[in-house]
Formats: sequence, structure tokens, C-alpha cells
Amino acid sequence: MTLFNDTEIFSSGNRGRKTFDVPDADLLLIDNFFNKHESDHYYKTLYNQTRWHEYEMPMYDKVVTAPRMISWYGHSNRASRKSNPEWPEELLAIRKRVENETHIDFNAVLLNLYRDGSDGVGWHSDKTTSSNKNMNIASVTFGETRIFRLRHKFLKDLPQIEIPLHHGTFLLMAGKTNTYWEHQVPKTARDVLPRINLTFRQVSYSL
Repeated sequence: MTLFNDTEIFSSGNRGRKTFDVPDADLLLIDNFFNKHESDHYYKTLYNQTRWHEYEMPMYDKVVTAPRMISWYGHSNRASRKSNPEWPEELLAIRKRVENETHIDFNAVLLNLYRDGSDGVGWHSDKTTSSNKNMNIASVTFGETRIFRLRHKFLKDLPQIEIPLHHGTFLLMAGKTNTYWEHQVPKTARDVLPRINLTFRQVSYSL
């Protein structure tokens, strides 16, 4: 993969800190959670050093290759996620910053690489266990700005929420958010550069 050297092309947000006043959700957005220098460093390091791989997922009556690449850190026994046993220094540093902000302990992270506008993810809620339905998810973005959308699963008259996630932006979906809301990163016809997204999670493992 080729890394673009000029990361000045990645824009940082300027909205500061925002809490969304919507039903059945606890959403916190922080632009510039990581400053430009930190964001550039993490983008370059994660892009180059992460063991990215494609993965297959079920869609209707067939199995397809997901339109993005992933890597998983945590004690997962799911072969499809090819768990990496050692958390690199950069991921540990990012997790510490996230945990200091949220006062929540996270034991796993899913990294997604959106290589260009043809990569995205459709409407979904993240999978949970029966004992951890209201899962807290902390999201960090490095690289190209992409639109993040949310919609309520049951209150269809509520308007969708549309959030541009910029270089160094942090988003917390806490409480009942994942239970009552779906989210997506739509594909785009625009000529966009790669985006790396980290979603820190609280995963319950059965022995």
C-alpha cells in the first residue's frame, strides 16, 4: 500500500466538544481530540504497521468480501478476525487517552481501513453479547474525513444524524445508543484518501 506523505491534506474539525440531545442515545463528539501532529503520527504508523486483511461477511444468501480492510486486537477466538496477541505501543497510547476521557475500560479494538470512496459500511448495530447489550463504543478517526450517519431503529420519524468525522476526531456511543440506533459510513463517488477508524469495545469472552 502507498502512504500519502503530505498529511496536511487531512482536515481537522473545529466544532470542539458536542453532546447530542436525542432520545435513547448518549453521544459525545470531540473534534481535535488528537492534535494535528499526533494525528499525523498515528495515521502514518497505523497505516504502515498494522496487519490489515480482507474478510468475508454474509449478505442475504451469499458470502461477500467486505468493502474495507480490518485488524482486531483483543482475546478473540473468532478465526475470521485473526486476533493480534500484542497491542502495539501506539494503540495502547490511544486507548489510554480514550479511557482517561471516558472513565471506561476497553479490552478490544477493531481497526477499519477505508482505502478510498468505494469502501464503506452499511447500516448496522455492532454485535453484542446477551450480557452486554448496552455496549459502550469509543471511535477515533485518522485520515480522510468521512460522513458518519445514525438512525433510530424504531422511531422512524426522527431525522438521521449526520456527523463528519475528521482527522483526530473522537466519538463516544455510550449507554443505549448501540441498542436503539444503527450507523453507517456510506460510500462516496468523491476522490477521497484513506481513512483509519478505531472502535474500542468492551467484549465479554466466554471460557
